[in-house]
Amino acid sequence: MTTLTVTTTPAASVAADWLVIGVARTPNGPVPAPGAATDAAFDGELPTLLTAFGATGAPGETLRLPGPAGTTGPLVLAVGLGPAPADREGYDAEALRRAAGEAARTLAGAGRIALALPTGTAEAVEAVALGALLGSYTFTAYVTTHPTPPVREVSVLVDDDLRTDAEAAVRRARVLAQEVNRARDLVNTPANDLYPESFAAAVVAAGQEHDVAVQVLDEHALAAGGHGGILGVGQGSARPPRLVRIAHTHPRATTTLAFVGKGITYDSGGISLKPVGANEIMKRDMSGAAAVLAAVLAAARLDLAVNVTGWLALAENMPSGSALRPGDVLRMYGGRTVEVLNTDAEGRLVLADALVRAAEERPDAIVDVATLTAAIRFGLGDHVFAVMGDDDTFRDRVLAAARDAGERAWPMPLPEELRGSLDSRVADIANYGARMGGGLVAGLFLREFVPAGTPWAHLDIAGPAFNEGGPHGHTPSGGTGCAVRTLVRLAAGAATGERPGPPATAVPATGTGGAAGVHPVPPLGDAHPARGTEDR
Repeated sequence: MTTLTVTTTPAASVAADWLVIGVARTPNGPVPAPGAATDAAFDGELPTLLTAFGATGAPGETLRLPGPAGTTGPLVLAVGLGPAPADREGYDAEALRRAAGEAARTLAGAGRIALALPTGTAEAVEAVALGALLGSYTFTAYVTTHPTPPVREVSVLVDDDLRTDAEAAVRRARVLAQEVNRARDLVNTPANDLYPESFAAAVVAAGQEHDVAVQVLDEHALAAGGHGGILGVGQGSARPPRLVRIAHTHPRATTTLAFVGKGITYDSGGISLKPVGANEIMKRDMSGAAAVLAAVLAAARLDLAVNVTGWLALAENMPSGSALRPGDVLRMYGGRTVEVLNTDAEGRLVLADALVRAAEERPDAIVDVATLTAAIRFGLGDHVFAVMGDDDTFRDRVLAAARDAGERAWPMPLPEELRGSLDSRVADIANYGARMGGGLVAGLFLREFVPAGTPWAHLDIAGPAFNEGGPHGHTPSGGTGCAVRTLVRLAAGAATGERPGPPATAVPATGTGGAAGVHPVPPLGDAHPARGTEDR
């Protein structure tokens, strides 16, 4: 595990195996970025040296240089930061995160590295620290050989007058990185080891470790409460579903947020089986639930003055003699009926139950997170997630949280003309509608289960939740922990007084959230131990 420290030792005398410096791109060539007097350590010759070795300052570029005369560290790694800002200290936080992550990955196996990147503010320190810890991540739980270990220790170089604020920033970064990496570990764990019951057990263990309340509904409690969506999706598997509630409460909180995560621990598509080539990464279909878990734990560990409740809808979508069939009708939690036209559009079914359940607690806002549709990947690619909602103010707040956290998100509409494609001849609504705009149709389906007047946002993270390519910046191959930083930033904003929007009206409202109370709701019980173009 990589340890992180702050040091005020000048770059010229810091004891490390590697000194990492930043390089910015300018019209006149590469220039060293400000950071712990790095240029002074090279007697002002650094720009010439960078040019001679072919540096450009492009993002992601790394260049190994000989150490300057008189420095303790024998080698230097120059890492590109992109275009130089007008203000020498005004480097974009995400550029700093990516550069630090690139350095940590490149130098894996080193004992100690010193990061002499632009750290003129506490925010910049936190960005550098977080990037380094995220970039150091590796998933080796199933590797029996001896992989290259991550960097053992990272020191962030700061000026003397910033030390106290820098140490607080590093503590925040450490918590956030640990929780993002928790989500990554869960996503990367294969489905033979991570299934609804074991996932629920992991949540219980984490709750006990960090003194966060956790409650679990097993299949019997789900049946007693009428959670037809979760039960329907999970009925084809030998491993029964779970609904998990994890809650951080704060005595000074004035706002309550509910986060709802899709937790399909493996998605075969069910009877509407995915084609060959679409199944290999379907262990990642619980990325939304992993993000929700990590965000609630981060909020608790950071002691944010906001109440945050996470709902993890966990099921395994498998084909079998007991599996859900196309044409079946489910009675959802709250009483509404859904005709299942495609069993591979299963994520929206488990989310619908959890959304209604979450709304019963009257939160100030609800955010659901899901690897929901391939359609969103076709539209936005694999690096940007979609944000939808019928409350523009709250949707924009979520987008701002993503921007501030350094995650790439894009607003998507909920066109009313697509809603008719979800009409059913035999039930209140169908789970599948128009193929063109399928990601938007999925959002319209979920909206039906959110009470009118409740600020709500839907995050479709199908693209960036799992990186099928090579690592880059602070992003590893495999599970990325997408949306954790956005959710935590949203919670932090609420803790400082940002209001999500107008208060909810009656919960739930007829026609949007179903009829509450149709089924008796049992208390949440004790935890138990442990075609491919639709929901992804």
